[in-house]
Amino acid sequence: MHDDRDEVVLVDEHDREVGLAGKLDAHRAGQRHRAVSVFVFDDAGRLLLQRRSARKYHSAGRWANTCCSHPRPGETTEAAAQRRLREEMGIQCTLERAGRFTYRADVGGGLIEHEVDHLFVGRSGGDPSPDAGEVDAWRWARPDEIDRDLAERPEQYAAWFGGVLGAVRENLAGGFR
Repeated sequence: MHDDRDEVVLVDEHDREVGLAGKLDAHRAGQRHRAVSVFVFDDAGRLLLQRRSARKYHSAGRWANTCCSHPRPGETTEAAAQRRLREEMGIQCTLERAGRFTYRADVGGGLIEHEVDHLFVGRSGGDPSPDAGEVDAWRWARPDEIDRDLAERPEQYAAWFGGVLGAVRENLAGGFR
């Protein structure tokens, strides 16, 4: 029997629920599922990045957006984004929708991310208090620093990061450069 926290919501290309699957099973089979990605900015316009824990089952030790996860069965994307931001980074702030992004990426180890990713943005003035089991490091970075580093060292970032960052920029209509 699966704990609902170990399941992801499978969706069709229009983000309509079509079933549930174990998280690892869905990633092994490359099944399309619902996800959330959160981007938290400070008042200077810097983005809070996290380096995923070395203990993560995929993309371990790679830099990514502030947090990302999967809604539990029956949980809204907004609630999942708020829950995981608190659990992973120790941050509570208002989040606003910033669009949706669908992608498929090989994340190594025989795992494939195939997600309909709901994007959220928020603002926070304080430093995070991350869960050490989820996050190995964090940093605030200016957009130009992120672009340069992503171009020079793409292997240091999660496979989805460039795509979701581009989608957030596009959907914010110039609010993040």
